[in-house]
Amino acid sequence: MSSETYLNHPTFGLLYRICVIDDNQELFTTLYAQRIFFLVTNSANGLTFEPISRTDGRLLVENRLRQLRRSGNTQQYQQLQAVHQQTFL
Repeated sequence: MSSETYLNHPTFGLLYRICVIDDNQELFTTLYAQRIFFLVTNSANGLTFEPISRTDGRLLVENRLRQLRRSGNTQQYQQLQAVHQQTFL
């Protein structure tokens, strides 16, 4: 079973989900270049795409890693750690 999630951005095309940030927020990046990052919020008004810098994207992922480590969710932590290394290192 694949846990990969994709979204179609009106301008930048296919986006790949890096991780869930909050209940209604997820971090996405452009599929091939992984240079443009978006904080995608799902609300009653639909999806909103907020472009953010690579540095801000990295900080969001690192904060999520800390949350997962504190909560003891080892499996999600290890999966996100691998994505972090692949995307930002």
